[in-house]
Amino acid sequence: MQPAESTASSATSQDRARDTILRDGSPIRIRPARPADEAGLVTFLQGLAVESRRLRFAGLSNDFTTPARRWADPDADESCSLVAETGADGRIVANGSYDRLGPDAAEVAFVVADDWQGRGVATLLLEELARRAHDDGIETFVAEVLPENVRMLDVFRASGFPVRLRAEPGAMIVEFPTALTGEARERFERREQTAAAAAVRALLHPSAVAVIGASRRRGTLGGELFHNLLMGGFTGPVYPVNPNADVVQSVAAYRTVAEIPGPVDLAVIVLPPDATVEAARACAARGVKTVVVVSRGFAEVGAEGAARQRELISVCRQSGMRLVGPNCMGVMNLEPAVRLNATFSPTLPTAGRVGFLSQSGALGLAIIEHANRLGLGLASFISIGNKADLSGNDFLQYWEDDPSCTVIALYLESLGNPRKFARIARRVGRTKPIIAVKSGRSAAGARATSSHTGARIGASDLTVDGLFHQAGVVRTDTLGEFFDAAAVLANQPLPAGRRVGILTNGGGPGILAADACEADGLVVPPLAEEVRRELAAFLPDEAATANPVDTIDADPDAFRRAIGTLAAWDGIDALVVLFVPPLGTRVEDVAAAIHDAVAALPRPIPVVAVFMSAGGAPEALRGPEVRVPVFSYPEEAVRALSHAVAYAEWRAAPPGNVPAFSDARTDVATAVIAAALARAVDAAGGGWLRPEEVAALLDCYGIRTAEWRLAATAEEAGTAAAEIGGAVALKAVSPGVVHKAEARAVSLDLVGADEVAEAAREMRRALASAGHPVERFFVQRMVTGGVEMLVGVVHDRLFGPVVACAGGGSEAGLARDVAVRITPLTDRDAAELVRSLAMAPLLAGSRGTPPMDVAALEDLLLRVSAMVEAHPEIAEMDCNPVIVLPEGAVVVDARIRIEGTAAAP
Repeated sequence: MQPAESTASSATSQDRARDTILRDGSPIRIRPARPADEAGLVTFLQGLAVESRRLRFAGLSNDFTTPARRWADPDADESCSLVAETGADGRIVANGSYDRLGPDAAEVAFVVADDWQGRGVATLLLEELARRAHDDGIETFVAEVLPENVRMLDVFRASGFPVRLRAEPGAMIVEFPTALTGEARERFERREQTAAAAAVRALLHPSAVAVIGASRRRGTLGGELFHNLLMGGFTGPVYPVNPNADVVQSVAAYRTVAEIPGPVDLAVIVLPPDATVEAARACAARGVKTVVVVSRGFAEVGAEGAARQRELISVCRQSGMRLVGPNCMGVMNLEPAVRLNATFSPTLPTAGRVGFLSQSGALGLAIIEHANRLGLGLASFISIGNKADLSGNDFLQYWEDDPSCTVIALYLESLGNPRKFARIARRVGRTKPIIAVKSGRSAAGARATSSHTGARIGASDLTVDGLFHQAGVVRTDTLGEFFDAAAVLANQPLPAGRRVGILTNGGGPGILAADACEADGLVVPPLAEEVRRELAAFLPDEAATANPVDTIDADPDAFRRAIGTLAAWDGIDALVVLFVPPLGTRVEDVAAAIHDAVAALPRPIPVVAVFMSAGGAPEALRGPEVRVPVFSYPEEAVRALSHAVAYAEWRAAPPGNVPAFSDARTDVATAVIAAALARAVDAAGGGWLRPEEVAALLDCYGIRTAEWRLAATAEEAGTAAAEIGGAVALKAVSPGVVHKAEARAVSLDLVGADEVAEAAREMRRALASAGHPVERFFVQRMVTGGVEMLVGVVHDRLFGPVVACAGGGSEAGLARDVAVRITPLTDRDAAELVRSLAMAPLLAGSRGTPPMDVAALEDLLLRVSAMVEAHPEIAEMDCNPVIVLPEGAVVVDARIRIEGTAAAP
């Protein structure tokens, strides 16, 4: 519990009793147990009913002394035990306790006398235990509950804590925080952000730097890195560490980091891999805050390197020292007060507003070169290499509050913790745009699945696309597009809409720009008559004053005035200026005119320029106050602008809410899964659920299914069809048959008992001859009309549950029109899932068909999200088809595959 040096008041707080009144008016006292309570606890346990003892201890035992002794005298550092005693005679009527499972989690349990159950005693014990646990640094409670212990589940659900349940064979595991989530979660995330930002700040703002492995020879990594620190103008001391040299590049050297006289915040290690761990250990002993390990030869080269990397991480963790790398090119901070260039790059970037992170060292060198050619200034540059410790998530949280950074740019090869990345990026993106290139779009690493949903998601890069879309991350397909989008977002205001004005001195480029706008979803509106008259007043008679505006000649003053006129009109949200240099007009003069016009714009509006000349971006448009992104071709400019538009729309839209479904019966659903896991459907402890289990799970979350019956024989199937009435579908339940249509295990539009019975007999014969014995038949009411959709889930081991929405039916696995999102879904996510599909217009109604109930489909998506979030054992799920009707949405066929809790991310 509290450490020995705690104050008397805090100790009293933990030891004091709490007198309160139950909801029936009975007085009750809750206090810490003490050794003198052992006999009273034995008496209490002896008085429990047999069923109460079984539910508390998951079995029957007549040993009352052992638990009574443990509760009466708990280990103060590891446990807490409370008793509830009556106000009248002091009889113990309940016990609640927790035992630590680790530094911030504990297992909690309760038992209440039978005649005191249902009066709120357990709830009061839970509240008091949670308060004490929270004070003691415990953040999470875990409880193991038998599925039939409904009263205990009700206590947890009614407590106000956000409860999460998961199933294990024969039991349910309940998890919840010791503090209510809203404010508590926000506090936790802010603490995490503060800690990450502090670690990165120590890295990028060191007072002194040591280079371990600094070399006298230029052209080596150690020589170039040390030279760059000196020549970059770092504002603190730089210490070379080299046991074989007295002087390195005119600076006195030290044989070890321990010999350096002053404090060292940052050490850069440039040594062979087998010497790196010992160097890190010396840095830890010296009190270095952060090490950057440039050296290769770690996890990227195989098992031996991976073991070396684990040892390096262990050294850092034990000392609290943070690590960048290994296998990286270093870090830069271009702030004038720091001027840190701890890389071996031969080029120093221009200072600017972009925080740049690269997972590839080699690509980092090219990035710096290209950014300089474009005039794209960097605030800081990070090469994270193997990201053994500090990762992209940490740097995002630093850049979130870094005033020198207005745009974040990421080159990623992998996402170590995608769900955390999404949570952080969604928050950061509300104030700063994040642009990313994520390599690895191929299907080579796709996870093998057997569901339609798995086939849709597993063999594509859709999951990353969905995550980035939800988090507001601007994803580009190429590095060129990546730099183009960064130039617009870093140097121009966000567009207020999709309407674009085009100004050119050549008809062809203007047409290309207009076509590109249409292709990228932007709008080129016709100009208002008053705007055209104003343009005509100073442009040549033959000039075109529609949109695009073609000035015909290249008069710089005409460009300047036209930009001002177009920007003043509120009918456009962005402006593309194209210039093709003719004979007799200097590029510099037109660039100066554009600069002057942008500097004097009547309102904030993004302006991008296209100079179709060999000279590249004119210097006049790369000034410190006015920077206009310049492109070589119209299509590049428009695509970059479209990324800015998409980001602006995401940022302006409400973030959405994750709904809570009060009608969801999570405990019942958990019991269904626990029973299925106990059955050990397959060797891995999971498998496809039975039809009745699938139906029960969907019903627990209010997901509507077509009326159905199960039948053991063909005759019973006929009887079931007669009970349902009308046309029915007949489906075989057979192990090994996953896709019923392909196996001919389904027959549709059957009417009457005789037709259904005969179809069942024929289906049984056909499947038996194919090696698929039929266990039972599933008889279901036919649902006609509407639009067939697929709603499915694949539980990715990194991303967690991934929800897919697409067109449904027997061809569902073939079409590529599919949208995915990561759970938990917000109402905005569900709406975007549906509306982003190419087939979405079918739901709106066409050619005399009424509009379908899209709201019901979105509600179904949200309920599926809630279900798979609550039950990580759901590994795959297909609802195919879901028939969306003019009123409602009905699941016609569904399959769910479960795994043990290892399926959780």
